Amino acid sequence: MQSIRRPSVPASIALVAVLLAACGTAPAPAPVPSPESSKQPDIVMPPPVGPIGIPAPTEPPPPVPAMTPVSFDALPGWRQDDLRQAWPAFMSSCRVLAKKAQWTAPCAAAARVDARDNAAIRVYFETYFVPQQMRTPDGADTGLITGYYEPMLRGSRKRGGAFQTPLYRVPDDLVTVDLGSVYPNLKNMRLRGRLVGKTVVPYATRAEIERAPLKGKELVWVDDPVEAFFLEVQGSGRVRIDETGETVRIAFADQNGHPYKVIGRWLVEQGELPADGVSAQSIKAWIAANPARRQELLNVNPSYIFFKEERLPDASVGPKGALGVPLTPERSVAVDPSVVPLGAPLFLATTHPADGAPLQRLMMAQDTGGAIRGPVRADFFFGFGGNAAEYAGRMKARGAVWVLLPK
Repeated sequence: MQSIRRPSVPASIALVAVLLAACGTAPAPAPVPSPESSKQPDIVMPPPVGPIGIPAPTEPPPPVPAMTPVSFDALPGWRQDDLRQAWPAFMSSCRVLAKKAQWTAPCAAAARVDARDNAAIRVYFETYFVPQQMRTPDGADTGLITGYYEPMLRGSRKRGGAFQTPLYRVPDDLVTVDLGSVYPNLKNMRLRGRLVGKTVVPYATRAEIERAPLKGKELVWVDDPVEAFFLEVQGSGRVRIDETGETVRIAFADQNGHPYKVIGRWLVEQGELPADGVSAQSIKAWIAANPARRQELLNVNPSYIFFKEERLPDASVGPKGALGVPLTPERSVAVDPSVVPLGAPLFLATTHPADGAPLQRLMMAQDTGGAIRGPVRADFFFGFGGNAAEYAGRMKARGAVWVLLPK
C-alpha cells in the first residue's frame, strides 16, 4: 500500500534540484510501480468439464405385428357389400381349406348357410371369423393394390407368318426343389435351376432363353411378343388357335427361378416415363414408339414363365390360381402366402381404376404372384375381356387389407 505521509522540506529542495538538472539531459526513468499496482487480475478458469459422452446406440423399434385383431365395424363398407357375390368364391376356398383343422368347423357351418341370404352370410362371417388388420413392419396400414386379368392372344400350333413368338412348356432340365420339405421355416419357398454334374446352378434368364431358344418345347406360337410378355405377367390366359378356331387356356406351369423385375420401374429410372404415368397401356405405347428397344426393355425382367395347355369347357369359369381353384372375377386376389394364408377371406378397401370410386368388398386370397410381396399388398383379379384388361392395366392404388381368420 502506498504511504500518504508528507516528505520533509530539505528532501523536497533536493528533489527539485535534481529534477532541474535533469531537464537538460536524458528524461527520467518511468516510476517503478509497486508490487501491488503490477499485480495481474486472476484468471478465472471455467469449472472442469467431464468427458464428452457418445450416445449409446439405440435399438431399432421392434417390428409392428403383421396382424392386429379388430371388430367388423372397423371395416369400411362391410355393411354395404353384397356378400352373396363373394360366397361362391368362399365355398371354392373351403374345398381346400376344410382339410385343415382350423378351418374344418367354419367350412362345415358354411354348408348350412343360404347362399341367397345376404344377411345370413354376414352373420356367418361375424360369428366364425375375426378380422385382422394387416400392417407393414414399420406400422403402415396401407399398401399397393394392383390388378391382373386373363388375356386373349392369337396363336398357331406351328410357326409361320405372323406367328413367330413361342410360348414354352416346362423344360426337361428345369429342377425344382421344395425347400419347405427340408426346412419347415422355408415353407412356400422353392429353388429352381438346372443340374451341372451334382450342382444346382441358376436356370437361364429371359435374355439367355431369347438367345438360345428351347427347341422342341414350343407349346404354341403367338403373333405378338409384347402380348406374350404380358401373358407371363398375368400368369395365364387364352389363345385362339388360328387353324381350328378353338380357344384353349394357357395356364401357369412353372418359372425359371429368377426374381420378377418390374419393367415400368426401369422406364421411370431411365427417365422414359413419369412415376405417376406407368400402366400397361403406357408401357405398350412406349414400346410402339421405340420398337428397336423392345427386347432391351423386356430383358430387364429375367423371370420367365412356362405354360401348360388346359381345355376350356366353360368360358365363364376363370383360370385356376395357386390355391388350385378357379378364380372368381372381382372376388379373387393374389397375395403373399408367407404372410396371408392362401384361401382365406380378405376384406379390401381401395379405389376403382375407372373413376376412383371406393372399392370395398370381401375377396378371397386364392392366388400368388412374383411381384406380390408383403402383408399389405394385393393383386385384384378383374377377369376376362376388354374391360378387365383396361381396368387391370390401370389399377395402381393405395389400399387397406383385413384378413378374416377363424376364431
